[in-house]
Amino acid sequence: MLIGDVARRSGVSARMLRHYESLGLVRPTGRTGSGYRRYADEDIRRIFHIESLRSLGLSLRDVGRALDDPGFAPAELVEDLILRTRERIAAETELLTRLRRIDAAEPAGWEEVLRVVALLQALESKSPGARQRAALSAGEDAAVPVEALVEAVLGESDPIVAGALRWALAQSGGDGTALLAEGLDSPAAEVRERAVRCLAELPDGTATALLRDALGHPDAVVRRYAALALGARGVADAVPTLIDMIVGATNDADAADALGALANGSAPVGSPAPVNGPALADRIAAGLVDRLAQEAVGPDARRRLTQALADVPGGTASRALAALARDEDRAVALTATYILKLRDTR
Repeated sequence: MLIGDVARRSGVSARMLRHYESLGLVRPTGRTGSGYRRYADEDIRRIFHIESLRSLGLSLRDVGRALDDPGFAPAELVEDLILRTRERIAAETELLTRLRRIDAAEPAGWEEVLRVVALLQALESKSPGARQRAALSAGEDAAVPVEALVEAVLGESDPIVAGALRWALAQSGGDGTALLAEGLDSPAAEVRERAVRCLAELPDGTATALLRDALGHPDAVVRRYAALALGARGVADAVPTLIDMIVGATNDADAADALGALANGSAPVGSPAPVNGPALADRIAAGLVDRLAQEAVGPDARRRLTQALADVPGGTASRALAALARDEDRAVALTATYILKLRDTR
C-alpha cells in the first residue's frame, strides 16, 4: 500500500507519516520501482498503535519506548499521565470559572474586563490587606460576580477580611443565597459557620427562610447564629434556641438581648414585621419559666434565665419574678428582687 492510501485509511497525513519515519517509529516495508514508499499490513497496524498511544497523551519518544522496548513498564508512565491530566483539568476548570465570572459581570469593554480580572486576582491574594481592599471595592462597585464573592467568603479565615466580604455580598444585590445554602451543608464546620453568618447579613426573605430552616440544623453553631439573626428580625421561631443558648451559656448575653427585642417588638428597620405584642412576651416568659423549673438546669443557668426575664414585659414575666424572689437559691431570689424593683421604677 502506498503512502497516500495509508494516509486515507489511517487518517494520518502523509507529512506525519514521513515524520514518524524520520523518528524511527514506523518504517515502510519497501519501495516501488519508482521509489514510492510501500507499507505492509503490519506497518499499518503499527501506525494505529502509535495513534492509540498518542491519544493517551504519550509523547512520541514514549510511544517509541512502549512499542520497541521489551522492558518498558507502563504503570509508572500511566500514573504520571493521570497526574498531569488532573493538573491540566484543574487549570482548565479554573480558567473556565474565571471566564464565566467575567461574563457574569457583563463588561462593556476591555477596561472593565481587566478591572474584573484584577479584582478576582486580588480576592485570591495571599495578602489579607489586598483581599480586604478587593472586597471593599467589590462592594462599592459590584463588578465582582456574586458567585466569586460567596466562594471567597466561604474560604476566608481572616475575620476582618471575612467581615468585608460579607458586607460586599450584602451590598452586591445579587442572589447568593443558593450558594450559601450549599455552604450550610459543607462537611467543614468553619464553612458552615461562614455560610450562616453571611445569611444573617442578607436582609431578603429567601435568607430569612433559610435561617428558619437552619434552626433545625444538626450543627449547634449554625443553629445559634440563625437564632440570633432571626431574633433581630423579629421572628418568634427563634425563641426556643435562644433560651437554649442562655441555659448553655453560649452567647447568652446576645441571646437574652434578642429575646428582649422580640418581647418588646423592636426589630430593626427593614426587618420583616415582628410577631410582637403581649402574646409573644408571655410566650417568651413562659419558656424561660419552664426551663427554670427543670431539674437538669443548674444554679448558674437559673440565674441567667432569671436575668433574661428583666427585659420581658407583661404579667407572666412579673408573676414569675415575684415567685423567683422567694426562690431557695439566694442568688436567684436577689436577682429577681432587684429586677422587680427596676420594673416598679419604670
